[in-house]
Amino acid sequence: MTDYGHPLEFGVFLPPAAEQFGETLRLAQAADVLGLEFVSLQDHPYNATHLDTWTSLSVIGASTSNVRVFPNVANLPLRPPAVLARAAASLDVITGGRVELGLGAGAFWDAIAAMGGPRRTAGESVQALEEAIAVIRALWTPGRGVRLQGAHYSLDGARPGPFPAHDIGIWLGAYKKRMLQLTGRAADGWLPSSPYAPPEQLRSMNTIIDEAAEEAGRSPKDVKRLYNITPGFTAEQLARLALDEGVSGFILMVNTDDELRVFAEEIAPAVRELVAKERTAVPEALGVTPTPDDGTRLSATRLWDEAQRPKGPAPDSDAVYTASGRALSRQLIGVHNHLREELAKVREMVRQVADGVIDVGQARSAINTMTMRQNNWTMGAYCESYCRLVTIHHTLEDRSLYPQLRDGDARLGPVLDRLTEEHHVIHDVLERLDAALVATVAEPKRIGEVQDAVDLLTDTLLSHLSYEEHELVEPMARIPYHH
Repeated sequence: MTDYGHPLEFGVFLPPAAEQFGETLRLAQAADVLGLEFVSLQDHPYNATHLDTWTSLSVIGASTSNVRVFPNVANLPLRPPAVLARAAASLDVITGGRVELGLGAGAFWDAIAAMGGPRRTAGESVQALEEAIAVIRALWTPGRGVRLQGAHYSLDGARPGPFPAHDIGIWLGAYKKRMLQLTGRAADGWLPSSPYAPPEQLRSMNTIIDEAAEEAGRSPKDVKRLYNITPGFTAEQLARLALDEGVSGFILMVNTDDELRVFAEEIAPAVRELVAKERTAVPEALGVTPTPDDGTRLSATRLWDEAQRPKGPAPDSDAVYTASGRALSRQLIGVHNHLREELAKVREMVRQVADGVIDVGQARSAINTMTMRQNNWTMGAYCESYCRLVTIHHTLEDRSLYPQLRDGDARLGPVLDRLTEEHHVIHDVLERLDAALVATVAEPKRIGEVQDAVDLLTDTLLSHLSYEEHELVEPMARIPYHH
């Protein structure tokens, strides 16, 4: 089984024909109202019967409130990457962070050449795409003028900006080995279509991506798997693709209202339910769902091996969960959600420092007041919120949660030991972040070190919180806790 653990997302792939844009826009607005995550359009600039994709996406973005929009996929040979970077970032700012970037190496070379575009060999098209990714990312990264020299695309002092409102994903439409390897090395996501990559071929293609990712020092989880699908897939089939082939995004090629409604109101909820049941492996009687790890990693540094994490015992079929135990489990998730919210604030403050909106001293002062930045982090973060609820003392270490869980079920020992080890690692990461902030006060140019430290904190903290919830919410609900 290859489940990368990303949250499931659903969207639509709409027709771009000029003569029916009114219908396309109406379907996009329906997808927005029905709670889907994505609206996408194909991009064939040489097709005289299609409206321009970026213009159409801009109108759709302005006419919706929630869906993220993206080209499925942008035709690189006819869209210079430097201009594409600025277009995507601009639309992301305008829509409040609702743009992703599907990107393709190109096809239909006669038509591309007829528009004045290049005619490339397969090898050249892969090389050009890799260079384009570097150009796009460079122009999305704060800094001075960028200089990149490539065979197809170069930058000669171009200044970065505008900067996206969120981290835009670059998802590649890839099928052949070299493109799949590039996806593993450099992309945020893989975006094949079922007519060209049927379900039975996904595993072998995923293997190529995973191997390339590992060779590049990345985790296979770093690459989100999305899948353009035709109508007719059942919820059970899509759930198996998520659990067995790692697909976390399903984009339906939609033409009618009925197809859209059934997908949004029936198929998507059923897939989420089926996958959640297998992922959590937590009994329904517990009534508490751990937060999944979406597998996103921002830093190339790995401070622990997630594959070596111990697992707790499987839930017993006759386990008894008390109301107070379930409440305790929910409180743990609540505290974790508070930490996740604080982390988002940290990332935003660092972005503001990099953009010159606030100074480093203000950011450091704010970060040091947060719950996560207590000296006694190993239990401090938990105590800060949980102790108010159960009115116990801040000297909880010797007589609280972990010791009682260990006494209640000795099989949890390895898990608790590992969690404690990870607490210390996260404490060190927080120290690293503080040191980077201190250094940047004297040398503002070192803001990149702060950004690197925040990326590492994001990776370690979010991974740890999900692991702790997955292993502890069930035993917390069944093992008596004495205040």
